[in-house]
Amino acid sequence: MRILFTGGGTGGHIFPITAIKETFNNNPEFQYLGPDDFIKENLKDIKTRFILAGKLYRFFNPLILIEITKTIVGFFQSLFYLFIWIPDVVFSKGGYGAFPVLFAARLYRIPIIIHDSDAVPGRVTKKTAKFAKKIILSFENAKKYFKPKQQEKIIVIGNPIRQELLNGNKEEGRKMFNIVSTPSTTFGINKPITLILGGSQGAQKINETVTVNLPKLLEITEIIHACGENNFKELEKDTIKSPEYHLYPFLNTEQQKHAYTLADLIVNRAGAGGIFEIAALGKPSILIPLPNAAQDHQKENAYEYKKISDAIVLEQENLTPNMLIEQISNLLSNPQKMSEMSQKAKSFYNPQTAELIRDEILKFTPKQ
Repeated sequence: MRILFTGGGTGGHIFPITAIKETFNNNPEFQYLGPDDFIKENLKDIKTRFILAGKLYRFFNPLILIEITKTIVGFFQSLFYLFIWIPDVVFSKGGYGAFPVLFAARLYRIPIIIHDSDAVPGRVTKKTAKFAKKIILSFENAKKYFKPKQQEKIIVIGNPIRQELLNGNKEEGRKMFNIVSTPSTTFGINKPITLILGGSQGAQKINETVTVNLPKLLEITEIIHACGENNFKELEKDTIKSPEYHLYPFLNTEQQKHAYTLADLIVNRAGAGGIFEIAALGKPSILIPLPNAAQDHQKENAYEYKKISDAIVLEQENLTPNMLIEQISNLLSNPQKMSEMSQKAKSFYNPQTAELIRDEILKFTPKQ
């Protein structure tokens, strides 16, 4: 059995692939074919082959000819690799990196399964949906973006997460992050812990909002803050020093799983990966959608998730330090509300998501 994965190369594409791969117990052969970005350190035990792939711009861009050339070259590279290693099925996570691979697979009549994580499907997903044998979505709302005939191929399952993120330990986490947990002057108990994330690239606006009134925040909560590699040195130099403020450029998987377990509240962007991780862990959350995300999909993700989880959604254009402090304080001072949000968040995620997607893949592979 041969299974080829493809995608755009970001964490949002790669982490679900690794989660699905871990559910196979009959030792199929796996390969990944796509652009060489965010791959080497994140794809475990999957043989990788790299192609050129150009981004699909929505509007005119002076670089468009270069990107088109990359896509054409990537298409011929894909034809070659698929001819050498004919997979039984191609599983696509979408993104510009999947585009040339899916066209080559179509020519070879290799079954294609597409998975899209967001409430607004990506352009590559919509453009290649007619090629697919099965379209797997994470949000029910995303179905409306497909044509009626394509909707017949759709199944809504969810977005799989890395299971290791569920294995955090509070005691190990307290040691790892040097958690202080001094009594809160506001709540009269050990301070709750707030985990603030900005996605894989960090978030300048979130960082500014947190740091401008950090003393007030630290009166009510201890903070673990992953600010992004590009912002870390400046924040480390300019931000006040406190044993209750733990600043990191990013969190690796080991750190992230313990931070997730420690967190009483999570503040994050609204990428599908982060949302489904928050849901799987049953954590109350404040979501700040990235305003310039493609097709505004993060805002759609956030509001779709809010319908079930009661997550707080703060749109960046309206975000002020006082607003963030007020929302964090209101939640942390209301344990009943936090408990209700936790239970609702858990109801959003199906722990069998990765296995269900694996079963759909197996329907298009030879019987063992």
